[in-house]
Amino acid sequence: MTPIKGSALLEDLEEVPWPEMADSTGSAEAIPVLLATVARGDADTAGPALDQLRRRICQYGFVVGQATAATVPFLWELVRLPQVSCRVEILHLLRSIADARQWETTAAAYPKLLRHRERYVEWERDARHAVHAQRGVLRHLLDEPDHDVVRAGRELAATLTAR
Repeated sequence: MTPIKGSALLEDLEEVPWPEMADSTGSAEAIPVLLATVARGDADTAGPALDQLRRRICQYGFVVGQATAATVPFLWELVRLPQVSCRVEILHLLRSIADARQWETTAAAYPKLLRHRERYVEWERDARHAVHAQRGVLRHLLDEPDHDVVRAGRELAATLTAR
């Protein structure tokens, strides 16, 4: 991972065993680089990095995987920082993760289909819990001067209170 110089930003990335985790592409070892790019990048580099990250941790906007829950706290960290160029998109991603129930719905409808794959339902629940765990951040975002961030924050808050 490329460190972010002069900052404690994302310092806990190295504590997560990314190579031992899976995302939708296989190994999750690229996630720290993508998060660092989002943190440092301007809109031209942060946006594409976030798109790649989204495909890895919330594929199709509703299928989460093993590495999703571990990634969520870093997304919350990034969304708090005004210099991050894609905070609205991060809030949308957090909302998608909070809404994800693909495996849970499938398991309820077709229990035999997911037999021996209960970990998928567990990954989904863990990811949702990770989003809920830091929902207090939204209070600060609702005071932002950026109206798009406020709107996306309200949408996420509504999703979190609805479930």
